[in-house]
Amino acid sequence: MPPGSGRGGDAAAAGPLAPLHDDPERAAILTDVDGTLAPIVPRPEQAAVPARASELLTALSKRYGMVGCVSGRRAAEARRLVGVEGIAYAGNHGLELLLPGEREVRIDPALAGRERKAADFLAGLGEEVLAEAELRREDKGPIQALHWRGAGDDRAAQARAHEIAAEAGRAGLELRWGRKVLELRPPGGGGKDTAVAALLAGDGVRAAAYAGDDRTDLDAFRRLHELEADGELDAAICVGIVSDEGPAEIAEEADLTVDGPAGWLALLEALAE
Repeated sequence: MPPGSGRGGDAAAAGPLAPLHDDPERAAILTDVDGTLAPIVPRPEQAAVPARASELLTALSKRYGMVGCVSGRRAAEARRLVGVEGIAYAGNHGLELLLPGEREVRIDPALAGRERKAADFLAGLGEEVLAEAELRREDKGPIQALHWRGAGDDRAAQARAHEIAAEAGRAGLELRWGRKVLELRPPGGGGKDTAVAALLAGDGVRAAAYAGDDRTDLDAFRRLHELEADGELDAAICVGIVSDEGPAEIAEEADLTVDGPAGWLALLEALAE
């Protein structure tokens, strides 16, 4: 259970984030993008990261040992949206890695030969099936996302998504549920837990914070605490970005909660002081 809510200011210097603030060169700040840095919007292409958030991430990258974004978006798209070159990006829920200064995205080798499995499954259903169900397809390469935010009949669209999920599971695909979105992906590889471990490996980081708002971020929360329990981290702080439509588990499993992206921005301000 979270010990309380953070509003910036003393939260970094004296509260749960103190281990990061006190020894920044051996600390990591990792963050989800949509719903955490950028407010949720009706369509993914409408998302925007506030300029102040980008400015803070730039400043933090010069002070802290590791700063990175872990996103469901493709890594290059996450970098474009956030607008900061000098930090790391794990995209497609950990299937892609784009390190500071690199131009080529590293693809998880576990995907070899199965990159089109999800796309081929949806092609077999047909675009007309998705259109009738008011499910909007987002092509993320190996991951295919079905959105129903903004659908005229939210319940009917969600029910159809569950039917498709059952078919996809029988076809051997892995499922990830989010805020009005279903993601279909090839089995094996990736995961925000894997992404967090990869970003923290070998950099001398002893304290790390991760901020997120959705179900896939719970994997990152759990891995961070596993690293702490195994002695690979001295301190692990999971920051839950809470909202009316977010899963209850975010607040239940977080060490610290804030209200929406504005609350996380306030903590970033405090960490930059």
